[in-house]
Amino acid sequence: MIKVLIADDQALLRGSFRLLVDSAPDLTTVSEAANGEEAVTKTRTTTPDVVLMDIRMPEMDGIEATKQIAHTTKVLILTTFDLDKYVYAALRAGASGFLLKDTPPAELLSAIRTIASGEALLAPTVTKRLIKEFTTTHHRQPTKTLTGITDREKEVLALIAKGLSNHEITQHLHLSTGTVKTHIGRLLHKLQARDRAQLVIAAYESGLV
Repeated sequence: MIKVLIADDQALLRGSFRLLVDSAPDLTTVSEAANGEEAVTKTRTTTPDVVLMDIRMPEMDGIEATKQIAHTTKVLILTTFDLDKYVYAALRAGASGFLLKDTPPAELLSAIRTIASGEALLAPTVTKRLIKEFTTTHHRQPTKTLTGITDREKEVLALIAKGLSNHEITQHLHLSTGTVKTHIGRLLHKLQARDRAQLVIAAYESGLV
């Protein structure tokens, strides 16, 4: 059973998310939080597998809360188009994925399972805006080097940063699924990245994208 904590300052949304999560046979809501401080405290006491985290909340926002819990708990950020300027900060804070609040219910449940399994989830629509935000708010001076990364691995990394799935990467580069997974595994090791989300950060900060 995957345990979920829902953090959002709107009670109606929390209730809706709870009903949805609890409708799935393999998911259960262990707690709710109305602000970042509650999210941190309740995460420590209820040990959820995934926290659904809103960004803009009182007392403590979702970014700071993510910083405090992402080292032990998977965080799935719920965002809207008008909050895109916060997405990069949340990614840096350790979030494992992003979903738009208008995501269809089935996709939200699937995303929770994906995050719980240890994979990162970056919706292409969010990734594109993340790239735009990064390029407009950061000077394009690389802050990270890609030492020891092969040309093929750089190609894979660039496609990951553009929001492509493993399947899309296999088609784009004409590689087998196993080969793509091998390249991603090597990238995670060489860049000391925890998951796919951190690979995206590395691609941005190296100037690759």
